[in-house]
Amino acid sequence: MSDKPSVLFVCVHNAGRSQMAAGWLRHFAGDTVEVRSAGSAPAETVNPAAVEAMREVGIDITDQTPKLLEYETAESSDVIVTMGCGDACPVFPGKRYEDWKLEDPAGKGVDAVRPIRDEIRARVEKLLTELRPSA
Repeated sequence: MSDKPSVLFVCVHNAGRSQMAAGWLRHFAGDTVEVRSAGSAPAETVNPAAVEAMREVGIDITDQTPKLLEYETAESSDVIVTMGCGDACPVFPGKRYEDWKLEDPAGKGVDAVRPIRDEIRARVEKLLTELRPSA
């Protein structure tokens, strides 16, 4: 891993879980971690309930757009966190992988998305302490 680790969050649509995780990591890590997100079958837009849930905690993800998972992006990432993308996620020897079992916020209202957002926050905070043990 380089001085600035790269973390890739992947879910199917890159519209909810992975976007919230990327938002949290950007918020906590600033420019000390390269934050990426992608999906195996990206949606047209980020889930509005995810956008609203993140806005409630002061994190703006309205400028994000779902992106297709590219082989090169995964290959050049130090840590790959999957959230239900299954076999669509490429596997590279020597990479750190985590699979986060999280409820899919697709089609849910903001009340149902808040607990998912909060679970993602806890996992991102733990991941960040592992990336920067001296911080």
